[in-house]
Amino acid sequence: MSSDREPHFHYVATHGEAADHVAGHERFWVSDCGCRAGGPGCRRSRADVCLFFDPAMGGTGANFHEVDRAFTEGILREAGEKRLVARPFRYDQDRSRTQGICFCCDDCCYYFGEDAGRCDRGAFRERTTMAACTHCGACEPACYFGARVMAGDKLEVDGEKCYGCGLCVDACAEGCIAMERR
Repeated sequence: MSSDREPHFHYVATHGEAADHVAGHERFWVSDCGCRAGGPGCRRSRADVCLFFDPAMGGTGANFHEVDRAFTEGILREAGEKRLVARPFRYDQDRSRTQGICFCCDDCCYYFGEDAGRCDRGAFRERTTMAACTHCGACEPACYFGARVMAGDKLEVDGEKCYGCGLCVDACAEGCIAMERR
């Protein structure tokens, strides 16, 4: 994110950063995801994964209601299990504050379509120790941004395409991927 422009409404975060946002709040609301409800549905996760830290916005889809911390922590667990990208969103009038978090995937979310530039990259980026990589390819489908691609039997990593979600870290059985500050 360059300092000469206003931040986008959405940005990418690791699941750890999402958990930190949740830890900083006492009350939570959810709504059904507009992408999941507006299309054929999602084969990856349930619909009620749009999380809000206050009721001002009123949700992104139907079924907007208050939930407890246990429900919210369940969303975080499912995001990890289903490899959903944590995509926090800011207040429209104050882009320095986070209002909530969408949990997105490449199955149904319009964000991963043609206009993928509607989101700021996260504070972190991947760092792969290629000497330890076995080129198994397990991380490739976890990267919705195209930063990890198998070329024949070799993994190619383009760190410039990394948005900083960290999903590749959990997918790597060798432990050769870490997240580092940009």
